[in-house]
Amino acid sequence: MSDSGGIVLRVAAHGDGLTEDGRHVALTAPGDHVAADGSITPGPHHAQPVCRHFPECGGCQLQHLDDTALSDFVRDRVLNALVSQNITADEVAPVHLSPPRSRRRAVLHAINGPKGPRIGFTKERSHHVVDMMQCEVIDPRLFEMVAPLRRLLANRLPKGGGAEIILAIADQGVDVAIKGARFDGMGGHDAIIDFAEAHRLARICVDEGHGPEPRWEPRPVTISFGTIAVPLPPGAFLQATQDGEAVLLLGVKRAVGDAATVADLFAGLGTFALSMNAGTRVYAAEADRAAIESLKAGADAARLHAIAEHRDLFRRPLETSELDRFDAVILDPPRAGAREQTIRLADAKTPRIAYVSCNPASFAKDAGRLIEGGYRLKRVTPVGQFRWSTHVELVGAFER
Repeated sequence: MSDSGGIVLRVAAHGDGLTEDGRHVALTAPGDHVAADGSITPGPHHAQPVCRHFPECGGCQLQHLDDTALSDFVRDRVLNALVSQNITADEVAPVHLSPPRSRRRAVLHAINGPKGPRIGFTKERSHHVVDMMQCEVIDPRLFEMVAPLRRLLANRLPKGGGAEIILAIADQGVDVAIKGARFDGMGGHDAIIDFAEAHRLARICVDEGHGPEPRWEPRPVTISFGTIAVPLPPGAFLQATQDGEAVLLLGVKRAVGDAATVADLFAGLGTFALSMNAGTRVYAAEADRAAIESLKAGADAARLHAIAEHRDLFRRPLETSELDRFDAVILDPPRAGAREQTIRLADAKTPRIAYVSCNPASFAKDAGRLIEGGYRLKRVTPVGQFRWSTHVELVGAFER
């Protein structure tokens, strides 16, 4: 190792800078100089963090990177995962980064503090809640709920425990779901109603151990995919940003092309299934019963050619004979990937596959199986919906 230190060459998967002399150094950017004593001289890609809570808050790990370095990080996370499986994509599309203050869904935590509830994201690799006084990633409409929620939850959190708060932006406004707090008696009921009315919420649900119960929902809450509105179950998964969702959808539609029959596996609420071209016949499968019922309701209301099935694709993946009926398959599995489903897809005749992933490592392993089965990775699009985070998404297009 040189006594003079080294230059940071790139940012590794967990967010630390990797120097030319082999050191991993936290909070460094490509081009920074790290001296032998650990002191850092910022380089051209070192940015001034925009949030007072960085780096303590676990919501962001990369606010010290400028947009060039951040885009490179997102792209490299995807490409390095592919290289680990000896895979090369024919085309790598430009990286998409979601802008600041654009996240439309956030999972926050609340615990008792010396001056009242603390609400925010947890510290990296810790259960410590950083009390959120500023946030540059979530939509301002969500951030505006944090201070009022502190007042609402005062004296309503369990001793030694806490609550989970899921905030989302629905078609009708802000949707709030609280798990773990107690709202007993008429006082608790009135507090919820007053809170919902004062902040013009779309809905507020409370889960006191028996599942989420809507306590205020003046109109049915929905989320729209294009022109199709579907019921939004409390706490349901959504793509983190609308712009990120649009990029993923564009990648999926480009991969699917003019397919007349499409299977959307791990379909969720129908982000992709309900956005196919008019006349496309769609089969959608999803293990979450509430989500697939919402998808079905949206498809029926829009009179789409769609079949929705409640199906656990980890335990009961579509078999090769079933897959052979489709011109294209869309996959959007959880972080663990879709091992059992891609094993069967590798033997199928399906001409095209669109694979949306929130984990480049599991995607690369699944891609390896598909390629061994005769597919080619035509294009991959890296997406950074979780700005300043090490969490990376992508959409891959496969063809036989």
